Amino acid sequence: MPKEKNKEIDLILNHPKKAINKLAIPIIISNLFMMLNNIIDGIWVAGLGPNPLAAVGFVTPLFLALVGFANGLGAGSNSLIARYIGAKDHKNAENSAIHSLMLSIIVTIVTTIIVMLLLRQLLLFMGANDVIDLSLQYGYIIIGGSFSVFIPAMISAIFRSEGEVKRASRPLMLTAIINMVLDPIFIYVLNGGVAGAALATVLAGAISLIPMLYWMFIKRDSYLKINLKEYKRNLMIYKDILVVGIPASLEQFIISFVSILMNYWLTILSGTVAVAAYTATWRLVSIGISPLIGIGVAALTVGGAAYGARNFENMKTALNYGVKLGLISSAIICVFFFICAEPLSFIFSYSTDSAILATRIVECLRILCFFILFMPLGVLAGNIFQSMGKGTFSLLITILRSFILEIVFAGLFAFVFGIGDTGIYWGLVTGMSVGSIIGYLYINYYLNKRRSYFKE
Repeated sequence: MPKEKNKEIDLILNHPKKAINKLAIPIIISNLFMMLNNIIDGIWVAGLGPNPLAAVGFVTPLFLALVGFANGLGAGSNSLIARYIGAKDHKNAENSAIHSLMLSIIVTIVTTIIVMLLLRQLLLFMGANDVIDLSLQYGYIIIGGSFSVFIPAMISAIFRSEGEVKRASRPLMLTAIINMVLDPIFIYVLNGGVAGAALATVLAGAISLIPMLYWMFIKRDSYLKINLKEYKRNLMIYKDILVVGIPASLEQFIISFVSILMNYWLTILSGTVAVAAYTATWRLVSIGISPLIGIGVAALTVGGAAYGARNFENMKTALNYGVKLGLISSAIICVFFFICAEPLSFIFSYSTDSAILATRIVECLRILCFFILFMPLGVLAGNIFQSMGKGTFSLLITILRSFILEIVFAGLFAFVFGIGDTGIYWGLVTGMSVGSIIGYLYINYYLNKRRSYFKE
């Protein structure tokens, strides 16, 4: 094995803070590119008017649910492979990687068919009646091309688990860059409208998959050597991946369901204009979340290796150092969003058709910027549970935070107290904050209770 690969594995096993820094930074950069791509996608669509932007907003939670499903399975794979690497079981680490790829292919086919068949009914249920034709134009293409999300997400997870963070991140950056170039061409030059935006996204993901396949199956110079000819089905490996992957995916479905419900409530309160403003604001908030995602994924990898090696101190370091970095980044971004809300709103309200969104976006952003403030506490708690293969515990934290607290507070503030749109936003912030604090307290309690495991 090359000396460089040995250093990467040693870093994950023996230097948790340095490993988190090294793993997190490229992931954060790639996530920022992806979120920036999401922003630019919204900017170009916003130029078509509020209805096209709202149409994209109705489809986005469904697409993000699929993305979340892909990332959830990736988390299951990342956790399992990292634990085998920590236990120095190279054979099972490689076998788990092969099973992960097979699983991603199967899931891609099944989920795409199901969502495509139900798409119209789902959009109508979400309240997209006024923009149903535009929503379907965008939705059929973006959902039909979900292979360009599922396969790269799994391959990235495999690369991350062995410390190959550049190979995990650079194709995602390439996806964003290609999409940024293709968006105006497909939307305006070729007059594709919202369908053009969807096609650009799918094509960009497909092109960026090429180098990942080359590194994995042709160059083959990574720590793990993937040979599909050696695939021998082992249901226990699938089970171990899904024990983390299904709860992690359900977490994303819950988050997407909350977004769908908020869109529906906003439609009741203020119509599709409110949904368009919320969609635009959420694209900005997603940028604020992206550093935290990178830190969390890095902590998951380090935590998984530490758990496999039964190293309690590294587990605690992965949690607390990750939380520290997350809180610092979230606080800085929150302040920036609050101060710069007006100029940021302009990027979605620059045209005559979308100018009506400006004041709504400013109001929404100056509240939802606080959504990310305490988020690191809950997200890192979930990532550490996933690193131990305890996906159900991570799911329970998300259910409490998003499915219960965010919905309850949003409904309470908006309808019971009669605060309207603003109540929706403050309810989301309150639910996220309270749920995240509870999650952090519980992971600390759990780790201290399990300390004896690491001493065996």
